Amino acid sequence: MSLRGLSSSGNAAVKADSAGALFSAKVDPEARRVANRVTMPPVPKARPVSAFEFTTLDLPAEERFMAWRASYAPMIDLVQPDGLDVAFAGDQLLWDLGSLAFSRVRTDALGFASLARRERRDPIDHWVISLLLKGSSRTITPLRTFDGHPGSLQIHPLGKVFEGRITDSEMLQLLVPRDFFRGMTHLLEAAEFAARDDAMARLLAGYMVQIARCLPSLDVRDVPRLITATRAMILACTAPSADHLAEADDTIANVLLDRARRFVQANMVSGDLDVASVQRELGISRSRLYRLFEPYGGVVHYIQRRRLLDAHAALADPGDTRRILDIAEERGFTDSAEFSRAFRREFGYSPRDVRATGKRNPSNGSASDLERVAPIDRLGVLLRRLQA
Repeated sequence: MSLRGLSSSGNAAVKADSAGALFSAKVDPEARRVANRVTMPPVPKARPVSAFEFTTLDLPAEERFMAWRASYAPMIDLVQPDGLDVAFAGDQLLWDLGSLAFSRVRTDALGFASLARRERRDPIDHWVISLLLKGSSRTITPLRTFDGHPGSLQIHPLGKVFEGRITDSEMLQLLVPRDFFRGMTHLLEAAEFAARDDAMARLLAGYMVQIARCLPSLDVRDVPRLITATRAMILACTAPSADHLAEADDTIANVLLDRARRFVQANMVSGDLDVASVQRELGISRSRLYRLFEPYGGVVHYIQRRRLLDAHAALADPGDTRRILDIAEERGFTDSAEFSRAFRREFGYSPRDVRATGKRNPSNGSASDLERVAPIDRLGVLLRRLQA
């Protein structure tokens, strides 16, 4: 600005101040007292998004890897490399976003294997979208092997078979439940088990970096908008194309699986819900139906799990005063002892515990409750909540 411009601005400011003083002098004293009593509404206090840290550095050296492994046990099996002669170091910062979870992870080298590979009957059915910031990884599946490197985006389905290894690394991870993309699961399944660094993948990677930067200062009231934006970004950046689909039959299988899931959900309390009814709905052979649900322990096991989750919700509803046996029978359990055993195996507590405490989620509670959960258990509690 020129000196003339600066002088003009200064003169204008002085004139404005003078006019303000003149106006102020003409105001009735009583009116001024009333005006002074008027206050602006208070600005709502910021409420940060819940975040939880777990680090092995606070533990004795000999306990560090086993603690890290236990933290991830509900999600994946970790294996310590042979010949490791230094204390293991791992650090996890976990944000609870309600329908999603986001984490920043630093870890020393290790091996990993899906729980489906270890023949666990009920692996948690989520996708893990990972962005490597440092280090490298290799994933081995029954159909292909692929390597990850800094900047590459990977999608691992926890309910399917894979194993691999990772070097000393830092990464960002989105933990996405399958129901988050109800009706569109085939889009993500088409992008599974590959390390992508194409233009669309780089766009999603940049978005994940921005999430990591903004979460520490994000207000919890902004989370719904973040969830909506994240869902749109994932779909836009992982939509199938000729470059991403291995073969057309994979997409057909994914569509069938999503249809089967929606059919089970819609017929939860129907006495006719069984393997045969699902098969009729899809119009496929029994052998193909079994192959579709093999990663989830089979069709029968999948139906039972969804019914147990539905029973949990009914038991937690204070407006539902029916007997526990009535709720169980509505969902295909004719024996109360059998229902109680299955329920306890699934959730770690009894149906009566739900009735007594009003547990809303088949987990250890809500976001605030995570503060009372041991750090080593928080990831598992959050994953189970997403599953529900």
